[in-house]
Amino acid sequence: MYPVCLNITGKLCIVVGGGSVAERKVRGLLAAGGRVRIVSPELTSSLSALAEEGRVEWQRKQYAEGDLDNAFLVFAATDNRRVQEAVCRDAGRNGMLINVADDPDHCAFQVPATVHRGDLTLSVATGGRSPAVAAMVRRQLERDFGREYAVLLELVAMIREHVLADGRSPQERKILFQNILHDDIVLWIREGRWDRLQQHLRQVLGPETPLDFSRLKQDLP
Repeated sequence: MYPVCLNITGKLCIVVGGGSVAERKVRGLLAAGGRVRIVSPELTSSLSALAEEGRVEWQRKQYAEGDLDNAFLVFAATDNRRVQEAVCRDAGRNGMLINVADDPDHCAFQVPATVHRGDLTLSVATGGRSPAVAAMVRRQLERDFGREYAVLLELVAMIREHVLADGRSPQERKILFQNILHDDIVLWIREGRWDRLQQHLRQVLGPETPLDFSRLKQDLP
């Protein structure tokens, strides 16, 4: 598998199936900004509520050829083998990216177990061999990587804008960011030691560098 992050904002993602597995797929797609269409005669209560709210499109019907038209991503998430095979066949014929629930051999892509910390994404994949192991590792990541990592990313992105504008060479920027990322920088953020963080950054960037932590402080509990 080739790991990649897809921008699905506004893209049509079709989920065939309306059960609990389909529900997990739909929620992940919505969280990433996808435009979701569900093809299924029935839905879970949660999916039904999403359809009533207009957050997803629901085609209340059995799957049929042509239901995948214009899809960017396809998910086969039913408990009917014949339907799964039909969706897989139609997606393959049209060169569409498809994920088939509980059938990694027929997946063109797999959805990893994921932890989000702001714009930081940590993903775990097992090639479809063990979702349970992926979930176990994800739980470990959730414990080890707290909200402070989202704050760190925001901080470095803010500094990066300043550094890119001051005309340094790529090599100088590389060394600069290596120096910024002190071994204890996450600890300082986690413990709210903003004075120590400011002192460190001014030593690296120069005493006149503008630093405003007010927005970053709001992102921590």
